[in-house]
Amino acid sequence: MKKELAKTYEPKEFEDRIYKYWLDCEYFKAKIDETKKPYTIVIPPPNITGQLHMGHALDNTLQDILIRTKRMQGYSALWVPGTDHASIATEAKIVEAMKKEGISKEDIGRDGFLERAWKWKEQYGGRIIEQLKKLGSSCDWSRERFTLDEGCSDAVKEVFIRLYEKDLIYRGERIINWCPECKTSISDAEVEYEDQEGSFWHLRYPIVGMNEYLELATTRPETLLGDTAVAVNPNDERYKHLVGKKVILPLCNREIPIVADDYVDIDFGTGVVKITPAHDPNDFEVGLRHNLPIINVMTDDAHMTDIVSKYAGMERYEARKAIVADLEAGGFLVKIEPHQHNVGACYRCHTTVEPRVSKQWFVRMEPLAKPANDAINNGTTKLIPERFDKTYFSWMNNIKDWCISRQLWWGHRIPAYYCQDCGEVMIAKEMPKACSKCGSSKLKQDEDTLDTWFSSALWPFSTLGWPNETEDLKYFYPTNTLVTGYDIIFFWVARMIFSALEYTGQVPFDTVLFHGLVRDAQGRKMSKSLGNGIDPLEIIDEYGADALRLTLVTGNSPGNDMRFSDDKIKASRNFANKLWNATRFIMMNLSEDITEIKLPENLNIEDKWVLSQYNELVKQVTENIENYDLGVAVSKLYDFIWDIMCDWYIELTKARLQAGGQTSLDAQQVLLYVMTNTIKLLHPFMPFITEEIWQALPTDCESIMVAKWPEYKEELCFTAEEQEFAKVMDAIKGIRNARNEMNVPPSKKASVYIETEFEETFTCAKAFFERLTSASEVIIGREHNVESAVQVVTESAKIFIPLDDLIDKQKELERLNKEKAACEKDIAQLASKANNENFIAKAPAKVVEEIKTKLAKAQELLAKIEDSINAL
Repeated sequence: MKKELAKTYEPKEFEDRIYKYWLDCEYFKAKIDETKKPYTIVIPPPNITGQLHMGHALDNTLQDILIRTKRMQGYSALWVPGTDHASIATEAKIVEAMKKEGISKEDIGRDGFLERAWKWKEQYGGRIIEQLKKLGSSCDWSRERFTLDEGCSDAVKEVFIRLYEKDLIYRGERIINWCPECKTSISDAEVEYEDQEGSFWHLRYPIVGMNEYLELATTRPETLLGDTAVAVNPNDERYKHLVGKKVILPLCNREIPIVADDYVDIDFGTGVVKITPAHDPNDFEVGLRHNLPIINVMTDDAHMTDIVSKYAGMERYEARKAIVADLEAGGFLVKIEPHQHNVGACYRCHTTVEPRVSKQWFVRMEPLAKPANDAINNGTTKLIPERFDKTYFSWMNNIKDWCISRQLWWGHRIPAYYCQDCGEVMIAKEMPKACSKCGSSKLKQDEDTLDTWFSSALWPFSTLGWPNETEDLKYFYPTNTLVTGYDIIFFWVARMIFSALEYTGQVPFDTVLFHGLVRDAQGRKMSKSLGNGIDPLEIIDEYGADALRLTLVTGNSPGNDMRFSDDKIKASRNFANKLWNATRFIMMNLSEDITEIKLPENLNIEDKWVLSQYNELVKQVTENIENYDLGVAVSKLYDFIWDIMCDWYIELTKARLQAGGQTSLDAQQVLLYVMTNTIKLLHPFMPFITEEIWQALPTDCESIMVAKWPEYKEELCFTAEEQEFAKVMDAIKGIRNARNEMNVPPSKKASVYIETEFEETFTCAKAFFERLTSASEVIIGREHNVESAVQVVTESAKIFIPLDDLIDKQKELERLNKEKAACEKDIAQLASKANNENFIAKAPAKVVEEIKTKLAKAQELLAKIEDSINAL
């Protein structure tokens, strides 16, 4: 028993019910079926700290479109869901909550903190998953994963051990990016750079034993406390005689050497550079070449150490002010000049990062990068759009060793164990019972955790059971399409590629579809500071998930940003309403004799026209989806449903539906065939409304989700009839446009005379002209002599409509003369200003230009009115 469609489209009434129905029927659950091809997508795992935002909504809508399409096309389609533990963000939130209780991490210890963290995850970690369900995401929730679950954790340990054994992981003191707020190291890819206004402080360093100074400039005077040398270029004639001598470090009264190094640019500034190995990556390399000491002058929260007691404990920018003041007082400050420079900030908390020498764990990237580059070069993995190849290679070809250790407690703890007696380092999945070197039982695990991206780099295969040879891994891996924003090419995409190649010998996916950002109506990035963020859940509550999905994909093209606006979401809801009402019309006119979807034996020309249009739609939409032109695909569906189906074909069939008999049944069958198959094409884009409609119509399976995807059929290609009927439609459009321009109401009937060589085609369409152009009679022939008539010319016909049939001449003349008088009055007022020299001299140029533009438009309108009067 099919259900009735409600009188009005109210998505709140059925979206949650339908989603529960899908879950209960286990339609999302992928099965290993050797008779089917697999198609796999792994979700970019949202952070457990996350709240659904427009970026998530877009990303997951695009994935859902692909997975629903493949499912209907007969693939065993798996969409793996899951969440990321997000070390830095999650720990920050827990620490913030603890601070309100007056306690710190150290107060409760590591075990106590982790107990809280897991409780926090259980309480808040599933929130975004439930929000994704509101969007209609058809993930296989039975396979949901978490980057800290047992399987993913085992994969992380396995990878760490393998890399360590191949000498691709090492521990050492190197310069890293340090976030003073998060109190942890972060990788180069996690630093966001922006131009900021700063200063160049020009300083004098006295030369030991000479009454001379070396002048240099710095953007960070607070770091001079850690200077261990000054450097000049070995080819700089100005300073060759000073190489090997020493300078006195201002405020510290410490002697440091003058070294020669090619790193120094002769032409930049004074050609002299202060070298602070502990706080600058370039200085660190210079320090290594010249065996310079490393002096760290800051604590992990960016306060000064006691290297100079006067500044001990000062916050870095507070210390900068004090140091500059003391440099000026001591005669070391030459001048200060403004300087714009690139400043790096933590991508999580936006605090300015500190380059800092620290003992960390690193991955050697050069051996891993080459195979990952080859995968893109040889097309094993394709990036869409292709222009992102350049971005990918730019990063990979300049890649540095990856700092993977983080000074956090929430995350995968580094599987390194240290002997407290002999210092031996052991790498193992579990704590060894005794030291492998000396046999001591005094072992301690490394305190640090791994970078979150270390575990998410394994996501495409760890989620399917790797390192175990699971059935899922054998059948569903490699995955097919990764859908993600272009802003995390570095963070995630490249790391997944080199990780998969290293551990599985295969690429993780064959295609990466990059999408842009969702911006506001003005094109601005959505942010808290601008207050222009839009909550997708509020949009769903007001307009429905289908309207949101349609808005996000309409006009969307790979790699390009899109704008979201109220007008767009309202247009999407209007479309859903149009589809709803069209379906209700079909249902109201559907005979009980129509119990299955099939075409009648006899097809009228209008039937062949719509079927041929539908058939071409199937071909194009399928191709568009395969080419990831999802915005183009949905635009074609929108136009077909609104224009072809609703505005034309339904109107064309109304007379036949009312006539009864076989002609009515034939029209019903075509309407049902086209509607049910078109909503199949629309289903991946708007799943809820299409399911509700599907279940109300006589269809061939219980859910549209498991219905067969439409295919292009040669027998539905009626090219000749389509072209013939297009001639009739052009004529109807022409008559309608002419009547609209003359403001003729639909109730006003008029005779229509048609001159055409295609008499048979137009004669068969007489009823359409009568119904759709308000024709009182339609006369078709090769030649007509109609005086005082409106003419409409198309490629196939010349149409005459007697003027007397359309308008009352006297009334029309009265109306036009009134318009003429009003227009002349406007022209007089505008001309008085435009010709007033005093007004023009005093008024702003913009106002004067607006007056002239309005005058020109009014004069054009007057000319048109006078033409109309003359014509009458």
